[in-house]
Amino acid sequence: MTVAWPEDLFDFAFMANTQQMLDNLVALAEPENWDYQNTPSGQHKPILMNYLKYTYRRLAEEGKISRSDSDDFATFNTGLVTPSQEPIYALFDRNNIPDRQPWHFMKFVRRGEQALTCFSELPDLATYYSNPTVLVLDCSKELRVNVEHIVIDNKTRFPAPFNTMDDFTLQTFLKGAIDNAKERVRRNYKTAVPQYFASRVQLMLPLCITKPGQADLAIIVEDHGLFYRAATCLTLDMAYNNARLLAKPDKDWLKP
Repeated sequence: MTVAWPEDLFDFAFMANTQQMLDNLVALAEPENWDYQNTPSGQHKPILMNYLKYTYRRLAEEGKISRSDSDDFATFNTGLVTPSQEPIYALFDRNNIPDRQPWHFMKFVRRGEQALTCFSELPDLATYYSNPTVLVLDCSKELRVNVEHIVIDNKTRFPAPFNTMDDFTLQTFLKGAIDNAKERVRRNYKTAVPQYFASRVQLMLPLCITKPGQADLAIIVEDHGLFYRAATCLTLDMAYNNARLLAKPDKDWLKP
């Protein structure tokens, strides 16, 4: 029987202290920086919280959440590992409070811990693509960029003094940065960093505006079959936040 899991993690389970939950996961997992570097955030470990929420959402879509043989516990694979590369799972028990979420978060556990022996089968990782070619930018395809739209809708994301320039001047700078990004990805395919958005994989390219080789923004590239299209850009914190769902990016231009 297929179970329809709630789409939102906080509809699925009650979590009494999310800050402590995140800190416990950080302590268990291999070292990683889960904080924004350029943007103030009122949320504790915002990258990690985003990662958990959207990892859960994808697992719920795929039906990769398991219930124990007794039906008293549930678990999912976080996709994270300990420093010794042992997979980490989120463990839940039944929520005893009526008319609330069906599950209650207990703790994060390593795959080999006693707490998971009540599951005959442990759930797999989330998957976001079936064809790995979507992770690489095909430089033989045309890249169509809506430069005017990027500037008009995202001007506040540009660093100073570019965010106060007139639109035409900023578009000129942006075109040069896009040309540089295309050359950069031709030299190193890892320059194109994948993200998962709206049920599809997109690619992010660095926009170096203030200094050569130093990314200021990320342009989002969508595959339309015979060509690519770009119509928006993200701040570096937004880009890293999105990229981390699929994998920890190589420290080329997108860094935590």
